[in-house]
Amino acid sequence: MKRNHMTLAATTVAALLFLLTLGASSASADSFILTSCHVSGGCGTATSFGTVALTQVGTSTVNVVVSLSGGNRFVETGAGGKEFFLFNGSLSGSTITTIATVPGGVVPGGLSGFTNLSPVHTGGAGDFTASVECTTFSNCNGGSAPTVTGLTFTVTNATVAQLETKNASGNFFAADILLANNGKTGVVDANAKTPTVPDGGRTLMLLGGGLVGLEILCRKFRV
Repeated sequence: MKRNHMTLAATTVAALLFLLTLGASSASADSFILTSCHVSGGCGTATSFGTVALTQVGTSTVNVVVSLSGGNRFVETGAGGKEFFLFNGSLSGSTITTIATVPGGVVPGGLSGFTNLSPVHTGGAGDFTASVECTTFSNCNGGSAPTVTGLTFTVTNATVAQLETKNASGNFFAADILLANNGKTGVVDANAKTPTVPDGGRTLMLLGGGLVGLEILCRKFRV
């Protein structure tokens, strides 16, 4: 009888962990690091400038989070096509909505987003067809731009896979930034996906907890 109880308990734990693993993986984000410098005069010793994360919501909506690091901040200059952030988004019917900044509410006039653009040129990072920009360019021109270190927005009628398309120069994303370490402005880009553990390792934690539970049950039933 004890062995039957143990078999049932083990089967139940395994099934629950399998379901939790599926749920956790489906909520994971694809991550990229902005590492390539196209700033005139160089980026000093810095080799990483921020991250980009894409998360699928349902079947046709993607949430995008762009976080600059090390005190870097977004600006708009001619080098970046007068845009804060650029990506490849030539998708029929797609739109950019719910744009917000970090910190919030610091850009006079707010921000606007566009897909299906005529290619916007950014020098060494190449051309892109979607962007997020200050609604009024003069409010964010160069070093006079308000301090914005992060962006969040949603792309509708799109999937993560569709937004992870490289341009002809081999880049997924680009940002026009002011470097905290030397005060120079220019474009940085992301050209490779970062390997990640789904949901920050939550799945592994669940699996570990399940194994501990099984060990306790084994000891209790002496099997």
